[in-house]
Amino acid sequence: MHNHIALAGGIASALERAHKNRRGEQIIEIEVRSLDELEQALKHGGEAILLDNMPVEDVKRAVERCSQMDCRIPLEVSGGITLENVRAYAETGVNFISIGAITHSPKAADMSMRLAPV
Repeated sequence: MHNHIALAGGIASALERAHKNRRGEQIIEIEVRSLDELEQALKHGGEAILLDNMPVEDVKRAVERCSQMDCRIPLEVSGGITLENVRAYAETGVNFISIGAITHSPKAADMSMRLAPV
């Protein structure tokens, strides 16, 4: 996602292009890495926000900030979420949580299927 923002020339430009090229009722979600980027996304029309690799305290601040908006802004958190810290992130009040460790870091299961003639 950050490559798309960089290639577009920043958050404001990326959101402007997304609004211009919207199809139907698509919700425009943007990924941010800091509270400063969150403010830019809110200012320029982000309709859903992905909070990437943000500490729990910043996520709490983001939830508080978005609760002050006139319209509902769905928040998703991802990056650095583990089964050990997912509860702390859930308690911030975000709407969605993505845990990549479930897909990119699973433990291998030894499943041998030896057949014996009958």
